[in-house]
Amino acid sequence: MGRTRRIPLPALAATSLVLVTTAIAFVFFVAPNDADQGFSQRIFYFHVSLAFTAYACFAGGAWNAFRHLWKRDPRADLRSYVCVHQGLIFGTLVLLTGSIWAKISWGRWWIWSEDELVLFLVLYLFYCAYFMLRFSVDPGPQRANLSAVYALFGVVLIPVSFAAIRLAKTLLHPVVFTPHGPNFGGWILVTYCLAQVAMLVLAYTLYRLELGAKRLDGRLRRLREVLV
Repeated sequence: MGRTRRIPLPALAATSLVLVTTAIAFVFFVAPNDADQGFSQRIFYFHVSLAFTAYACFAGGAWNAFRHLWKRDPRADLRSYVCVHQGLIFGTLVLLTGSIWAKISWGRWWIWSEDELVLFLVLYLFYCAYFMLRFSVDPGPQRANLSAVYALFGVVLIPVSFAAIRLAKTLLHPVVFTPHGPNFGGWILVTYCLAQVAMLVLAYTLYRLELGAKRLDGRLRRLREVLV
């Protein structure tokens, strides 16, 4: 079978740049101010889209971990690792934007009584420990298997973290979608959807870039071993 055709990385990077730039323009110049929080609510477009992107990256890590354990695909372990790494990058941005938003809205950088904050932090720290586990074991099948099992179990925390947002007693940001459809419309919905697509495409671009670099590093390492 032939290889699946993919979008060339330069074209993907250019698309990501255009989408992110357009999303920023819509956030600051098109979307209206919130009736309650005013201008500061604009961070919602970044914070929520970053959160869903982090969830998608962690889910991608779990999917590739499953493929590694089921199909014994030698490429799936590296893909899972890169997905989890990208998830942590976007998770860091989620915590950063969430803290800024909390400071503006509540006057405090962090409130431990807010379940949506704490449970996302638990999810974030769980995947931080993934790297502690991975790099405590020598490269080889054992490390790949242990990492895969850990990443696969971690996906259980994603719906828990998401549910905490829906069940929060004091909701900082609005619920985007309900069982009956979007919770708001007009330019607010357009801007959010644009920001969400931009973050997902950006994450995929970074994933492709890191995956290519890791593969190249692996080839160079094997070449050095042959030459030495």
